[in-house]
Amino acid sequence: MSSLYNFKKIEPVPTASDFIDIILSKTQRKTPTVIRKNYNIGRIRQFYMRKVKFTQDSFEEKFKNILDEFPKLDDVHPFYADLMNVLYDKDHYKLALGQINTARHLIDQVAKDYVRLLKFGDSLYRCKQLKRAALGRMATIMKRQKDSLAYLEQVRQHLSRLPSIDPNTRTLLICGYPNVGKSSFINKITRADVDVQPYAFTTKSLFVGHMDYKYMRWQVIDTPGILDHPLEERNTIEMQSITAMAHLRSCIMYFMDLSEQCGYSIEDQIKLFHNIKPLFANKPIILVINKIDQVKPEDLPAEQRAWIEEIMNQDNATVLTMSCYNEEGVMNVRNSACDKLLAARVEMKMAGNKINDVINKIHLATPTARDGIARLPNIPDGALSKTKYDPNDPNRPKLEKDLEVEAGGAGVYSVDVKKKYLLADEDWKYDTIPELWEGHNVADFIDPEIEEKLEALEREEERLEKEGFYDNNEPIMDSDEEELRSTADAIRERKKLIVQAHRLARGSKTAIVPKKVLAKNATVDEMNEHLSKMGIDADAAVERTRASAAGRKRTRQEAIPDEAVKEADAAIRDEVVTREMSNLGFRNVKQKKEADKQKKLVQVQNNKFGKRGESDRSIQTKMPKHLFSGKTSMGSRDRR
Repeated sequence: MSSLYNFKKIEPVPTASDFIDIILSKTQRKTPTVIRKNYNIGRIRQFYMRKVKFTQDSFEEKFKNILDEFPKLDDVHPFYADLMNVLYDKDHYKLALGQINTARHLIDQVAKDYVRLLKFGDSLYRCKQLKRAALGRMATIMKRQKDSLAYLEQVRQHLSRLPSIDPNTRTLLICGYPNVGKSSFINKITRADVDVQPYAFTTKSLFVGHMDYKYMRWQVIDTPGILDHPLEERNTIEMQSITAMAHLRSCIMYFMDLSEQCGYSIEDQIKLFHNIKPLFANKPIILVINKIDQVKPEDLPAEQRAWIEEIMNQDNATVLTMSCYNEEGVMNVRNSACDKLLAARVEMKMAGNKINDVINKIHLATPTARDGIARLPNIPDGALSKTKYDPNDPNRPKLEKDLEVEAGGAGVYSVDVKKKYLLADEDWKYDTIPELWEGHNVADFIDPEIEEKLEALEREEERLEKEGFYDNNEPIMDSDEEELRSTADAIRERKKLIVQAHRLARGSKTAIVPKKVLAKNATVDEMNEHLSKMGIDADAAVERTRASAAGRKRTRQEAIPDEAVKEADAAIRDEVVTREMSNLGFRNVKQKKEADKQKKLVQVQNNKFGKRGESDRSIQTKMPKHLFSGKTSMGSRDRR
């Protein structure tokens, strides 16, 4: 957690009654409120269990925000921890937060118990009473936290008024007896506006001002005045100063009033310095003698000057003088204190362990001298003798802009980019070839025998033309290409044959006659031929067909089919049915019938709704509740 804690972000803590109203109204708004008469008991239980759980979650969320936002004394900087102990009493503060945490666990347990009971609610009335009991017990637990919530709200208001102090930044800490000029000094060097009065204990709390010195931000803290008595007898105002001096890494500026206008003698001020000196350990000390417009150190008796010199020699303190009344020496005191604190911080960092890690990463490279010759900076003579450009001088060197104006201005003048070329011969600048490419001259890479090779190639072409090499238009192919070409031709021929055979098999060139029409026009001879091809003896079937065609009634013996035909028909029929079932995804006919039955049952409700059209008048809710609910006690309303 950051040492600089932002206490102003803590949300206000409501009172116990407001807390209950906030949670219960949220439950009423965020959860369902109506139970319909067709709800079964399971749905009613879920209705009330949801209300209890939502209320418990709302309490949990509010309690968690309070516990998270208030600072924990073990996590914040020791300065803030001791300051809060001085102002609010650490034990009382922890006890209040502990009671809030206990209330959170009690409400969680109540919610769990009543949710368990609601699972066994056997009626609407019993479930409702259990819900009321659960919310009532939660409200009772909250009412018991009235004092803790009120105390935490007072702490929050006081914390939000505390100054924002960073314990780790550059700090000047002003301390001393009351009415010695501490607040006047901070008003002079910062933008703070601390009240200054001619009586003691005008400043009752810590005040912070900010200033800039050497492009750095500094904070100056004005502490309440301290009296010289034991630590146990100090009040809350003095303990704030003690806490700041004990925990803040700062430059201590102890103020003294040699004129004794503050009401305390020089001896008392020296004794106070020695009493609180243990709090100044490992910190730079500045002894500021204020109000020198009244009394200067040189005007003091020898004994009192010896006391000041003793502090300066023994405690390594710097003695500075100033007067806030006429602003004499104020800036000198401020600058000296800042410089001393910066030196102390650098010394502390150098003495720490981190400095070794930093030094190991730094390497200062120093070049070694080649010889003993001194090589001073050299400026070319041309640069020294060069005259300054003057646009009015007719002998001035012409710039590109001057050439542009002489040639007709922008749009007419074309920049000559080749005139700056550095070539072996100046005449090469405007040649088409050679050209420069990637920093190389193309002429350096031209083959000197290129013309002879070109003439030999032309002679070979003429010879090929005379021999008739280019007269044949057929493409020249090697053995691999010829093999690939022959394979492709064979594949195309095979593909054509397959397509023709398929078309003949389907009879795509003749009209497709339905099976029923073919059956009507079929003859007995065709049937006999078809069954013979299938390997079935069809003599008995042919006789029966012809007998029925002649109008003769068959006997019972003739009506019985031939066993061979019966067995063949059964085998074929089973095979066809099995194939159809497998294609549809069913294991057998029984499974398909069951699926058809379930499909019809599912479609019953859809078929009913399908009978309704867009013009049908439909009122789904006969008595809409939002049209009839209200505070009217007499009469009735029928908005339809």
